Amino acid sequence: MGKGSMTPPASLSSAGWKLKAPHDAQAQGIVVSGFSDLYWAEALFLEADQPGSGWIAALRTVAPITDATAKQVRSAVLAFTCPGLAKLGLDEHDLGTFATPFREGMYQEDRLRRLGDKIDGKWEPTVIPGGPVWGGNNNAQTSGPFKTVHALLLLYDKTEAGVQNWADQLAKTLAPFGVNIVHKLSLNLQPGENKIAREHFGFADGMSQPIPYGDSVVVSNNPSSNNRPSERNPWHGVPLGEILLGHANAHHEKAPGPYVRSKTNRVADLTREGAPEGFLNLGLNGSYMIVRELRQDVAAFWNSLKANAERIQHHDPSATPVTADWIAERIIGRTRDGHLLCPAGAVPPAPDGQPENDVGFLQKDPYGHGCPLGSHVRRSNPRDGLAPDLAAAQTILDAANNHRILRRGRKFGLPASDPYHDDGQERGLLFICLNSDIARQFEFIQQTWVLNQNFATLFDETDPLVGPKGRFTIHEEGKPLRRIVEVETFIRMAGGEYFFLPSIPALDYLASL
Repeated sequence: MGKGSMTPPASLSSAGWKLKAPHDAQAQGIVVSGFSDLYWAEALFLEADQPGSGWIAALRTVAPITDATAKQVRSAVLAFTCPGLAKLGLDEHDLGTFATPFREGMYQEDRLRRLGDKIDGKWEPTVIPGGPVWGGNNNAQTSGPFKTVHALLLLYDKTEAGVQNWADQLAKTLAPFGVNIVHKLSLNLQPGENKIAREHFGFADGMSQPIPYGDSVVVSNNPSSNNRPSERNPWHGVPLGEILLGHANAHHEKAPGPYVRSKTNRVADLTREGAPEGFLNLGLNGSYMIVRELRQDVAAFWNSLKANAERIQHHDPSATPVTADWIAERIIGRTRDGHLLCPAGAVPPAPDGQPENDVGFLQKDPYGHGCPLGSHVRRSNPRDGLAPDLAAAQTILDAANNHRILRRGRKFGLPASDPYHDDGQERGLLFICLNSDIARQFEFIQQTWVLNQNFATLFDETDPLVGPKGRFTIHEEGKPLRRIVEVETFIRMAGGEYFFLPSIPALDYLASL
């Protein structure tokens, strides 16, 4: 779905970049790696019954939080909601230095509207009935049971039994501190045929990621490079400050992060650099993490597309290529194996055999005759496709890259044995992404591209994969007529929140409160 790092090519080794010391020892490991060699994971959503931060030290004795220095035999990630930071002991003054979207949370009224979750007081069909079941707080006033989440702990291991035993051990460690696991998802990344890990609709995922550069902090991952600073990738290069707080962003400014008042007994390893006088920089080498639990209705997806294919063939017997698979590929914008569609069929693989991703839409497919204008991949990252002409292509590509997000999602639930049969099982994607500016990056993508009804000259259409029920237009080269497909609601949000992913020094500080 273009929403998560699910394939081995999205790993640290293929991304071609890493962080230079000492930043690699300060940032959490999930910043530079999707842990693609650790196939199994557990997402533990934590609620603290009482104030205090003593549980963090206890947690770290059992699950040391992984930094970005090197691969580990298993890894752990820890992030906090705004109410969770308040529970730890940050006061209103310190919390006030965090970004507004993080402080308001995903369920604030205006943010719900931007994300297309709740409009005019009503939950949209893209949310499960009754509203989400977990979040940082229940400002949205859901009608059903709701679980308050103060922190998210992600555990990664090579085996399913190993990660589940680890999660059980954590539950016992945290219980004496009044910290409970109120929600849990078992995640997996097992590659199948052709070493491709697929999401539940059957498509390879995570094929396109931003590639950070700049600040002399990002260096090449090639052993022969002698830690040479990474060059800007012409298609996917973004300044490091788009991902990590405290570094230069797309506006040539240090991405602003939170500060805390300097207290001599709690300085830890926080730096004063980049912070106002009398403050410590709590945000440096941290990030904002967006998490959304997206449930996929596999049977609804494939049955809807089968019915559309049969309808099209009934009205146009010459449309023999139009099958459920044919429509599905155009909804996504890629083949099942991840190759971008183009008028000739699909873009040829890169020299390493992986899908070629260094592609612009303006020259390859300006009218969407291969990869439809409203397909999921073009809405999620339009590249240069919104440029009016070749002269504006670079400007538009640069503008699009100012809204990139680094995706780290994984699927949950068992695969469907029969994609056309509803077995009643919950399955989907735990969408996770990192960015330094929630409004300009994640929320912009969701509101301005994904859910924009007039995106790229279209009218009254939204994203055919993650949007609500509606129509989807497919233009074919050489065909005078366009095909209109009526898509259903295939994906529903079951919970979500904005988290702060602290650096290791910031985590030390929080543990000292």
